[in-house]
Amino acid sequence: MHSNINKEKMNKIKLDKIDQQILDMLIENARVPFTEIAKKLSISAGTVHVRVKKMENAGIIKGASLTVDYNKLGYSFIAYIGIFLDKTSKTRFVLERLKEIPYVTVSHITTGKYNIFCKIRARNTEHAKDIIFSIDDIEGIVRTETMISLEESINDKKRLMHYIFNKEMS
Repeated sequence: MHSNINKEKMNKIKLDKIDQQILDMLIENARVPFTEIAKKLSISAGTVHVRVKKMENAGIIKGASLTVDYNKLGYSFIAYIGIFLDKTSKTRFVLERLKEIPYVTVSHITTGKYNIFCKIRARNTEHAKDIIFSIDDIEGIVRTETMISLEESINDKKRLMHYIFNKEMS
């Protein structure tokens, strides 16, 4: 156990204020040009490039993504589904079947009440019902429990990062 903790500490990269500010801007807009970041931070674009590369190599930055507003595409219905399996050995099989359903946008293997917990997006309740029924039909699933999202109240990509940075700085 101690060797894993020591490895984790050894692999942990120390980020300074500039690294944090670069991350902040990239989280806000993954497509922001390095020249714009450099200008805002009064450093060279080369410095930004080197620091981003360092964070990529350390695995802190994993690619870049953009956010799609599914509401504007007509998929505003969100539900979370807790999945009960007949055997835990079916987990991988069920996850592979879930990947075949494009409306399943997130899934987690979990402890506690459910074996798998996933998020779906649908056009409306009728569409969600069809998705849930298709999930229920997957071999190895005993039953599911569905929770409908009434509103996404917190979706903050920066809050935890800022907390971690501020905690380490104090």
